[in-house]
Amino acid sequence: MKLRCTEWQHTCLTLSCVQERKNLIYSLPTSGGKTLVAEILMLQELLCRRKDVLMILPYVAIVQEKISGLSSFGIELGFFVEEYAGSKGKFPPTKRREKKSIYIATIEKAHSLVNSLIETGRISSLGLVVVDELHMIGEGSRGAILEMTLAKILYTSKTTQIIGMSATLNNVQDLQEFLQAEYYSNQFRPVELKEYLKINHTIYAVDSKAESGMTFSRLLHYKYSDSLKKMDPDHLVALVTEVIPNYSCLVFCPSKKNCENVAEMLCKFLKKEYLKHKEKEKCELINNLRSISGGHLCPVLKRTVPFGVAYHHSGLTSEERKLLEEAYSTGVLCLFACTSTLATGINLPARRVILRAPYVAKEFLKRSQYKQMIGRAGRAGIDTIGESILILQEKDKQKVLELISRPPENCYSHLVQEFNKGIQTLFLSLIGLKIATNLGDIYRFMNGTFFGVQQKILLKEKSLWKITVESLRYLTEKGLLQKCPNPESEEELHCNFHITKLGKASFKGTIDLAYCDILYRDLKKGLEGLVLENLLHLIYLTTPYDLVSQCDPDWMIYFRQISQLSPAEQNVASLLGVSESYIAKKASGQATRKKVDKDTVNRLYLSFVLHALLKETNVWNVSEKFNLPRGSIQNLLTAAASFSSSVLHFCEELEEFWVYRALLVELTKKLTYCVKAELIPLMEVTGVLEGRAKQLYSTGYRSLMHLANADPDVLIKTIDHLSRRQARQIVSSAKMLLQEKAEALQEEVEELLRVPTDVPSAKA
Repeated sequence: MKLRCTEWQHTCLTLSCVQERKNLIYSLPTSGGKTLVAEILMLQELLCRRKDVLMILPYVAIVQEKISGLSSFGIELGFFVEEYAGSKGKFPPTKRREKKSIYIATIEKAHSLVNSLIETGRISSLGLVVVDELHMIGEGSRGAILEMTLAKILYTSKTTQIIGMSATLNNVQDLQEFLQAEYYSNQFRPVELKEYLKINHTIYAVDSKAESGMTFSRLLHYKYSDSLKKMDPDHLVALVTEVIPNYSCLVFCPSKKNCENVAEMLCKFLKKEYLKHKEKEKCELINNLRSISGGHLCPVLKRTVPFGVAYHHSGLTSEERKLLEEAYSTGVLCLFACTSTLATGINLPARRVILRAPYVAKEFLKRSQYKQMIGRAGRAGIDTIGESILILQEKDKQKVLELISRPPENCYSHLVQEFNKGIQTLFLSLIGLKIATNLGDIYRFMNGTFFGVQQKILLKEKSLWKITVESLRYLTEKGLLQKCPNPESEEELHCNFHITKLGKASFKGTIDLAYCDILYRDLKKGLEGLVLENLLHLIYLTTPYDLVSQCDPDWMIYFRQISQLSPAEQNVASLLGVSESYIAKKASGQATRKKVDKDTVNRLYLSFVLHALLKETNVWNVSEKFNLPRGSIQNLLTAAASFSSSVLHFCEELEEFWVYRALLVELTKKLTYCVKAELIPLMEVTGVLEGRAKQLYSTGYRSLMHLANADPDVLIKTIDHLSRRQARQIVSSAKMLLQEKAEALQEEVEELLRVPTDVPSAKA
């Protein structure tokens, strides 16, 4: 295997700090080849230094894509690739004596993984940690979790190297100080990117040397009928038809609905010749979309796919998204109307990127968002140039000119802003893991965080010391910590803290501290009359609290559902205090005198959605029944699977909840896969979703062993619409999983047969 490095990649890999295993932050434009450097360093760590590796990625979809890509390397080179996303991942990870592992994890799962390694004294087994999209450390609660993870690694392991990469970094000095890292940047881009702005009929080139920041480029010449002028005031038809169908195009839209509207509008005015381009492949794609959805097909996609156009946003199911992305990558689809999430998601570049407006929803674009979107323009090895066109109104001209000329936004810690998910969660885990157990040590730890580095900028009213004292007092009052005087010192500074059982359960389950006492109360109340004749009661207890406030029930649908409940299901609603008469009054618009907890009502409604999904396993049917976007339902299912796993870990720490443990193991599995039991072994394989699992099962591939021993060439012939790359990835992932299971069993056997040194032998 030969790897060709560009000059900057060679320079980066041979930096003295990399050779000396110091921490490194490096920054390049999108498509500059950052990932290859990280992958070379990871392989070096696994194969040469014989240490485990953790790679932290922002989204589940990217984790799964990376696992698919690296599994074949693992099979060939003898290491494991393990998934830590959603409800997947073992804590602590399997301890291996021979082969090493690369853990591919989301931000949240990486934090739990690091906690488990610290708790079991195995953090030094982690030789390298790679963080993609490092700038996300400055983004809300997820940024706070990423900061906690890195701070703990820095504090507990002096041998673990940290590599952070990003396309958009500004205040790098703060990050360098926090990570004790060197910094390398380069402006290399394999394909030249030309930036343009469009105002009315005029296109301007972005030009930093010009006084106004832009220079005239050309006028748009396109014959517009009156109806087209009305339907397409931004001249999108003119802009995209300069590129498609021979080249690809991404149109970023401010909202999900706008994506669908734009895709449909474009197809109304595209010429009939577009239908003939890759006609056979597009027919196959439509058939495949229908088959993976149990005969359903989105009416918008039905109209747009024949023209090579589709929309791409979170309203799609993961199966649809995977099929559409594959079709776009192979040129079957030439245009995506998409939301900004695609910019930070999987690698889908285009010849031309069009920004429909300088807004994401109603918020004006950030510089980092703009750079990530336009960074998708230009496909290395395919295009010689990439173009971006930002469409704007005259009223936004000044703000846009400032946007394109300023540096990326500064990155600020969210550890204290995110009170429950940040500093308090951190303190609870520090004490639970015995990293720091008194006020002085915790304060010292805090000074070493990203927040500690920025405290002079971020703290206006309170000092870090005062915030530390207040947070520990809050955790003690909440019953999560206990204060224990130190016999050796009467000073408050040296007073030790111990974690309570409830605190340990909350920390082990990674339960948001805003909800830990509510969860405890709900589980305790559930013990008084847990309904086990069906899954509804258990589903209610594992429906995520943070989604309840966003829920807006359709009362007519709610009434229809509650009136169709079986007696056992009615018993659940009754135990929760939600009556049919109350919902009937809400549905008819009548005033309700009876006080019912709004969160309980909303949570039960979401439980109905999940319960229907587990019974039917068809997202489309449930989407129709509840009038909810199918993608939103799938996202609810993913969140519920993850929360169910968290509740299971919570219950494992509290003896009184022993009855929930076996029940939650099964429920978590059901929520994770949401398919008939026989398909679950196939769906453990990365990249195999329900539609693909059904295809495989019906053609005789019914177990992990069958898949691991499959010939990719035979798979392609047997399974409809399966590409060679997908077939290889499926076989590699199956082999990897099978090897993992076999090795784990072997380790278990050897552990059982190992004779303790202090036990005399039979002969003696």
